[in-house]
Amino acid sequence: MTKTKRTTTASAPVLGIRALNRATLERQLLLRRSPMSATDAVAHLVGLQAQNVKPPYYALAARLDGFTPEALSGPMADRTVVRIVTLRSTIHTHTADDCLTLRPLVQAARDRELHLFRSGLAGVDLDRLAVRARGLVEAEPRTMKELREALLEDWPDADPQALSVAARCKLPLVQVTPRGLWGRSGQVRLTTAEHWLGRPAEPAPAPDDTVLRYLAAFGPASVKDVQTWAGLTRLRDAFERLRPRLVTFRDEHGTELFDLPDAPRPDPDTPAPPRFLPEFDNLLLSHADRSRVVPAELKGRHWKGNVAYRTFLVDGFLAGLWRLDEDALVVEPFGRLDKAARAEVTAEAERMLGALHPGAAYDIRFGTVRN
Repeated sequence: MTKTKRTTTASAPVLGIRALNRATLERQLLLRRSPMSATDAVAHLVGLQAQNVKPPYYALAARLDGFTPEALSGPMADRTVVRIVTLRSTIHTHTADDCLTLRPLVQAARDRELHLFRSGLAGVDLDRLAVRARGLVEAEPRTMKELREALLEDWPDADPQALSVAARCKLPLVQVTPRGLWGRSGQVRLTTAEHWLGRPAEPAPAPDDTVLRYLAAFGPASVKDVQTWAGLTRLRDAFERLRPRLVTFRDEHGTELFDLPDAPRPDPDTPAPPRFLPEFDNLLLSHADRSRVVPAELKGRHWKGNVAYRTFLVDGFLAGLWRLDEDALVVEPFGRLDKAARAEVTAEAERMLGALHPGAAYDIRFGTVRN
């Protein structure tokens, strides 16, 4: 089997960086804006990372034609989409259906996460804690501080932070609105997904369907790419089960890449217009090898410690950072932009501001990267 696999990989067509870039941008809805609804886009992208409230809105403004904040706030208010910890133990905006299936899929990883806090949970019955925490948040949505203080009454000798982490890991806790609504975001209050959505979670699914959805939104990709995105391990077996339904390629380093047979793989010379992306955008976080978007010389430039910066793309690749000051959108390229590129970046900045900040008076200024 090993010999056959090596032979197959060695003979598979090679996809260069630009080919991978254009394929991924097309599936991420970043080569051309899509007419699909915000809810359909959240489903297609298998969620949007959302540590902060605004990033999902900026992410969709870069991807959807005619997007307005209400297009996401509305489905969030009516509970069609929710905010919950799932992939990579980070908060994501998911459709209700994905919330109830993806969280069970990654539950084993959340259970393993608890091992990091075992010293602060000595003597704590985690099953009992889950029952107690569920009763508390389903009686009324609670802040994490309120939940922690209530759990301390039962386990006064436990580490308070470990108790709240245990509740978050053991239960699918969603952030209830108005948290997450554009312009109305309030304090983080939590209840269970089942209580908020009025229906039970699904049994933990096999990863195969999620792998196929990942490829549709992020492919072509390696096994390690999917594992990085999901925060899961041991997904090789799923790829081997799916291999007869997939096509394979190699990257320039010989790594085997999998893809859906009919997925779009545009010409590497397809034009890629500038796009403004939020911090923690899916595009920059969902591959083990991010060179398809981040040039080698810029690796790590859009991060500092645990802080991610807002970024923009030129010709499909990371080209700089941006920020909103009080009266200006400041564009900070990593390198020189020629006159045509500056004009295209300015036009895209104006379009983004018009979609998300209509009526606001922002100058568009070019500056120097400060990090």
